[in-house]
Amino acid sequence: MRARDKAAVSALRSTLAALDNAEAVPVDEAALRGAALEHAPVGVGATEAARRELSEHGVVAVVRAEAAERLEVAAQLTAPAHAERAAQLRAEAAVLLGFLDGPATV
Repeated sequence: MRARDKAAVSALRSTLAALDNAEAVPVDEAALRGAALEHAPVGVGATEAARRELSEHGVVAVVRAEAAERLEVAAQLTAPAHAERAAQLRAEAAVLLGFLDGPATV
């Protein structure tokens, strides 16, 4: 952020959000359908659930998926009017892949 690298900031913020979503507690659909209000747990911490912890492999997979998604969208933006957005997406993907492939220069 201090370096004012917009591509890096954008890529890192969205990837952190993707990692946060990947660690979220899975929702049990059966419990949602049959849950009556009078059977809901009450009290402090009654609805707390432990979040999933991603392994290093899981984190790498999420980051690679985020980079691949950016590259795929950039490849689809072929019109000259979208050249700037495609370049931004490629720069964001390069930032993410830089973290996986070697030391970051950001």
